[in-house]
Amino acid sequence: MSADLWLVVGLGNPGPSYAGNRHNVGFMVLDALAARVGGKFKAHRSRAEVIEGRLAGTRVILAKPRSYMNESGGPVKGLRDFYKVPVERLVVVHDELDIPYGAVRLKQGGGDNGHNGLRSITKSLADKDYLRVRFGVGRPPGRMDPAAFVLKDFSGTERKDLDLDVDRAADAVEALMAQGLAAAQNTFHAS
Repeated sequence: MSADLWLVVGLGNPGPSYAGNRHNVGFMVLDALAARVGGKFKAHRSRAEVIEGRLAGTRVILAKPRSYMNESGGPVKGLRDFYKVPVERLVVVHDELDIPYGAVRLKQGGGDNGHNGLRSITKSLADKDYLRVRFGVGRPPGRMDPAAFVLKDFSGTERKDLDLDVDRAADAVEALMAQGLAAAQNTFHAS
């Protein structure tokens, strides 16, 4: 095992038609982290785009699966196995319907709460104890189907603060790596 190496995976769907979707906020956060590392994503044999670098003073692999959201588990397991990263150093960044828009919450383990990307990862890893950085996208209005809601772009109002909110989620990833889960939760759950 690579004891000092972290694997941070952002979830989303590939291709320009999905780029601004709520479901792609994991990719947005990884792009913000990539800018901090100063690298460009490159294709990896695990069906993901990766950057190797340093964040929060430690070695990190940043990754965006090239599969669709509901098939994220294969690439994530491939990366984890290739880099030999223990599950407690695997961070998955994803959208979360049950958190208000822009709020960031961190946790370890738990269920998938109907999130197909998390369900796929948990099934592929046969382990649910990976770390999660959850970016709130809020509930759909009225009777809109949640699956349709997450595949819509952020609203104009949401986009005003989106860059700041994405940066805050990237800060949460760094805090998680540098300070551990409890300290990062104290910082990001208070706001």
